[in-house]
Amino acid sequence: MPITPLFRSALACLALGASLTAAAQTSPPMKILVGFPPGGSTDTVARLLAEKMSVVLKQTIIVENKAGAGGRLAAQALKASPADGLTYMIAPNATPVFQTLLYPPEVLKYDMLKDFTPVGMVVSYPLALAVGQQTGVKTAKEYVAWVKGNAKDSSFGSAGAGGHTHFSGIQLGKAIGVDLQVIPYRGNGPLVTDLLGGQVPAGVMTAGDILTHQKSGKVRVVGVFGAQRSPLLPDVPTFKEQGINIDTGDAWTGMWAPANAPRDKLAQVQNALKYALALPEVRETLIHKATLNPDFRPAEEMDRLQRKELAYWGPVIKATGFTPEQ
Repeated sequence: MPITPLFRSALACLALGASLTAAAQTSPPMKILVGFPPGGSTDTVARLLAEKMSVVLKQTIIVENKAGAGGRLAAQALKASPADGLTYMIAPNATPVFQTLLYPPEVLKYDMLKDFTPVGMVVSYPLALAVGQQTGVKTAKEYVAWVKGNAKDSSFGSAGAGGHTHFSGIQLGKAIGVDLQVIPYRGNGPLVTDLLGGQVPAGVMTAGDILTHQKSGKVRVVGVFGAQRSPLLPDVPTFKEQGINIDTGDAWTGMWAPANAPRDKLAQVQNALKYALALPEVRETLIHKATLNPDFRPAEEMDRLQRKELAYWGPVIKATGFTPEQ
């Protein structure tokens, strides 16, 4: 049977498609570094997004955990990676903001503003003040009255020393004129246990870690620290709404690449990130299972937020005199 021009064209298209598929299969995988152990919220976000972004980018994406040192190990690994658009980091704002402010350059071994470039913000989540049943407190104003009348109990728990929750609690104390003392825990799990058991009167924590107990009535979330109510806790007012002048912002998670990564590749990854966060199944998982608010923001906006927080928290941390263990 003679081979027609149309048939030749079809064969050429099939060959081209096969070669593109083979190229995609043999191209180096993209890597997302996470500075925390598998199973945590940052790891969960990274793996969920990697799965969806890989479809859009037509590229294998591997999540690699570099756990330890509050995310610094992952950041150091990112700096050491080639700026070829194949390696990224997903991290909470504690890494670019609080780690940067607490540790000297010789400990960090990187500069967040010079060595990395933002790709996009991923999620945000509110920080809240929760109180135990023994306080009888239901509102922020009632908490102020209670803590002023119980000087020996003017303390709050946080998931660790030197983080967003720690310094948000200190700022709350300044706003209400009480010297609140922080009790650092090794994570929110032990803090929640002591809060439920009455061993600590209050805790400043990510709202998702206390939401179940708020719904059951075992604790009371009296206020959130951001400028606006969170869609994750629409019934909980901000402190500002309740007459207390404090706004330490929501916590958030973002994605970074090495400095000088190819602009065209960064644009592709940012678009894939935006697409993945808009998928109904991704939003459902983040909101209802991880208690995180899908909150995509482009690189420029995330960069402004990062710099704003560095400027805000620098003087706050310096005034406390706090120095972390190295």
